[in-house]
Amino acid sequence: MITINQLSKKYNGVPVLDIEHLEIPKGQAVGLVGNNGAGKTTLFSLLLDLIQPSSGHILNNEIQVNKSEEWKPFTSAFVDESFLIGYLTPEEYFYFIGELRGQNKADIDAMMDEYANFFNGEAIGQKKYLRDLSKGNQKKVGIVAALIGNPEVIILDEPFANLDPSTQIRLKTIIKKLAEDANTTVLVSSHDLQHVTEVTQRVVLLEKGKVVLDKEKTAGTFNELETYFKGISENYAQVAAAEEE
Repeated sequence: MITINQLSKKYNGVPVLDIEHLEIPKGQAVGLVGNNGAGKTTLFSLLLDLIQPSSGHILNNEIQVNKSEEWKPFTSAFVDESFLIGYLTPEEYFYFIGELRGQNKADIDAMMDEYANFFNGEAIGQKKYLRDLSKGNQKKVGIVAALIGNPEVIILDEPFANLDPSTQIRLKTIIKKLAEDANTTVLVSSHDLQHVTEVTQRVVLLEKGKVVLDKEKTAGTFNELETYFKGISENYAQVAAAEEE
């Protein structure tokens, strides 16, 4: 479904992403992990044609994303609150997105009923504008909006951030259900290694814009990732100590 070839992005000549080749087949749930500045959000921005690559390209279902918009009808995402329209209520926002995705009011009402447990009595039916909701409730709205119309590709950047523990558990159930659909490709980035290894089938680790690990999830994947990041932390500590001497 998604093919990345010779993809790079530079800002003022400084490389922030450099991926030689990466393929994500249809029906796979992939977790993207890495420290701040690893290139996760940059990759998602390129996937959504929010920024232009310095070189290379991305194909989404054989469509080059920066050359055509034909990938948009079957691709959805929630990256941050800037995707929302602050002066709308959640219901108005859902109806708006539904219109864009060929859904009628009855479809959206049914969807809101389906995800009522996820909202846990908040956000929906409160007669509040999106801009007046908490960060957590804004995120809930953005995530559910990304699911409208059953898109084939769903991109979620840090979906667990700002969510309380109960909502995180509900979200994991939602993502796992999406991952069971052979027609749906899910990409999730997260700083929480436990969450991302729980809900995905494959993990891609980025470090300074490069893929340093790409593997199918196994029982030992979480420990492997934890060991990797522990090693980075210890290296930083050693360098810092050496500089102080």
